[in-house]
Amino acid sequence: MLRNRRFAAEAALLGAALLYGLTFPIVHDALADITPFAYLVGRFGLATLVLAPVTIGALRTRGPDRRMLVRAGLIAGLLMFGGYATQTVGLQYTSPSSSAFITGLYVVITPVIESVIVKRPPRPPVLAGIVIATVGLYLLTGADVSLGKGELFTLACAVLFAFHIVYLGAYANVLPTLPFTAMQIATVAVLSLPPATVQGVGTLTVAAVVAVVFTGIMCSVVALPLQLWGQRRINASRAALVLLAEPVFAGIAGYVDGERLGVVRVTGAVVILVGIAVSELWPRQDARTLQA
Repeated sequence: MLRNRRFAAEAALLGAALLYGLTFPIVHDALADITPFAYLVGRFGLATLVLAPVTIGALRTRGPDRRMLVRAGLIAGLLMFGGYATQTVGLQYTSPSSSAFITGLYVVITPVIESVIVKRPPRPPVLAGIVIATVGLYLLTGADVSLGKGELFTLACAVLFAFHIVYLGAYANVLPTLPFTAMQIATVAVLSLPPATVQGVGTLTVAAVVAVVFTGIMCSVVALPLQLWGQRRINASRAALVLLAEPVFAGIAGYVDGERLGVVRVTGAVVILVGIAVSELWPRQDARTLQA
């Protein structure tokens, strides 16, 4: 039984990465019509409404657990919003491939942050997997990276997403999954309102509405709880590496949508999967999840 459940956490994280990756072509098409922050308000606002009953029930409970939920949810939501905001700004000044590559560097930054906190370096298989997967990410995105304003904003995005992954790991075993998810997405929705007011809405086409509904439900209501559940069982460094399957799934979704990948990019996707396999299939003792 335990053997069958060994990769349950990885399966949950892969499921989250699959849903995150499938949204790339959908959101790309939608952002031709709707403004970025209006999209964020719609996506996270819808998810907040869906999870409202869970959130209200959790907030009715008085005491230290409610205070911890509110505090941790607000901080995690702030980190998430910062990641999306800096990524959105960076995309105005750099190419999508460079943005994808630099954002994916959270897989390198996460172990550094986690090592500082727990005062213990990642295990060699995890480090090897990170190096291999980062090379694969570069090949997959075909990035030609220079350090301009857009790249610096996107690097800030990678750092914030890395902190978010570590922070989720710290509270995944402490807080109930759905209320913790709901507090984060509600925070992102509220923080997205002021810039959305400045940017305006754009045009609410069918593509924009589909993107808001699909990502609001499948990414925010389904994928983020899957990620939290997975991070209950494995540490942040390994979680970040498994989540790097997201651009692989994004590439597959792009192929279905009509984008054709060359040999180098297909090789990059395979190399990412090899890096994940090196980390996850290497014999090991069960790693402890980072605690608060």
